[in-house]
Amino acid sequence: MASSSSRGEMEKMGIDQLKALKEQADLEVNLLQDSLNNIRTATVRLDAAAAALNDLSLRPQGKKMLVPLTASLYVPGTLDEADKVLVDIGTGYFIEKTMDDGKDYCQRKIHLLKSNFDQLFEVAAKKKSVADEAGMVLQAKVKQLTAATTS
Repeated sequence: MASSSSRGEMEKMGIDQLKALKEQADLEVNLLQDSLNNIRTATVRLDAAAAALNDLSLRPQGKKMLVPLTASLYVPGTLDEADKVLVDIGTGYFIEKTMDDGKDYCQRKIHLLKSNFDQLFEVAAKKKSVADEAGMVLQAKVKQLTAATTS
């Protein structure tokens, strides 16, 4: 909830200022929601990558398998060295790591993303409460204004 001091400040604002505040807070909430969705998507992808690394580590050397080149294109291949993997670190850069280091990298990234998600979620909740509070104050002012003009 918004603090009582911010509600007091909102009650001192004019209708136009309250509308602008509410629109700005709503816009920020929408942007934060988009960021939360992006973090959620990245976390799911990293979870899938960690599961794939775990599955890959259990396969014997020389095992035939399909290797993904793109999301929809796979080519046949043979597992040569299961103890070394290429890790995509972003912007087209890959690093060769051991299987354990690759798993550790995925787990660290997942932990970082979950931490960022929790922080953003708190900020989004605060912004949402500010937007809701501004909406309630705005409604009260509009009712008060219409009551005063009809009297």
